[in-house]
Formats: sequence, C-alpha cells, structure tokens
Amino acid sequence: MPYEPPPELASLSLAQVAELLAARKLPPVANWNPPHTLDSEMRIAADGRWYHQGGEITRPAMVRAFSSLLTRDDAGQHWLVTPAERQSIAVDDAPFIAVDVQRRDEALVFRLNTDEFVIAGRDHPVTARGDPETPALYVVVRDRLEARLNRSTYAQLIEIALQSDDMTVTSQGATFPLVPA
Repeated sequence: MPYEPPPELASLSLAQVAELLAARKLPPVANWNPPHTLDSEMRIAADGRWYHQGGEITRPAMVRAFSSLLTRDDAGQHWLVTPAERQSIAVDDAPFIAVDVQRRDEALVFRLNTDEFVIAGRDHPVTARGDPETPALYVVVRDRLEARLNRSTYAQLIEIALQSDDMTVTSQGATFPLVPA
C-alpha cells in the first residue's frame, strides 16, 4: 500500500492533530536491547536529507521508516535500533526539520520533514541555541531527538512571538524564550 501523507497542517484542528499522533504507532525502540552494534554508514545532513554510503536516500517512505527507528543516547550518539542490532548514524545537527508551525487554540503544532506532528509543551519544549544575533530554534520530538526549525518555520514562530513583548511563545501552558540566554 503506498504511503499517503497527512493533510496540510493549516487544514487541521488541534483535535485532528491529536488523533493523528495517537494513530502513529512507533516501534518500541526504547525497550529493545539488541546484542549487536554496527555502523549504519548513514548520515543525516543539517538540511534534513538522509544519506547512505554517500548517496542520498530520496524515497520519503524510506526516510520515514528509518526515522521511526531513531533514538539518541545520553552521550548524544544517534542510533537506528531494531531487535537484532543497533547501528550508529551520523547526525550533522538534528535528525528532523520542522517545516511548518501553526497555533491551534493554546498550542503550537509543528509538522516535520517526515510528516510527523509535534505539539510543543513541557514534554516537547522549544529551545533556542546559539547567540542572540544568530539563534537556532529546536523542538524536542521524542527520545531526546530534536527537530531544528527551518527558515520559514522560524519566521512563522517569530511572527507568533511578536504578539508578546518578550519574544517568547506559549504552548500548552509552557513558555519558551526564542532568544538564547
């Protein structure tokens, strides 16, 4: 069965996004303790493109499948995990890219380059890194995995923040500064 991406974020309510999040069944990679460790010979570039042995993986369904097996350990190493083995994967910046954001009710909803959705909040904070002149914004996706906001999504979030006096955004009761400390 071919992969059918979800509708555009702008057309979805917060309840519809929550339904899509609940329907997404991710493998229980945190529960797997595979006996073998290898190098996947894969890399995720800073722009979100995936590579294997230097060649770009161009099939979105493959990237989406691989991304569902991602985890990150306490040392910051990214892994592709299956029940049989875990394979290291090089990640230039963040493994996901946030490609859209919309305010829905009192929540910020992000769409990722893998067609996943993230609702910012205490479990999925937005963080600002870098310096005040050139900040980089991230949102936590899962398992210590982050998505970096692309330029247009960054601009969308700044537009939302300009509605306050202190360059912060609020989602699900949590407030996030958009300027690094």
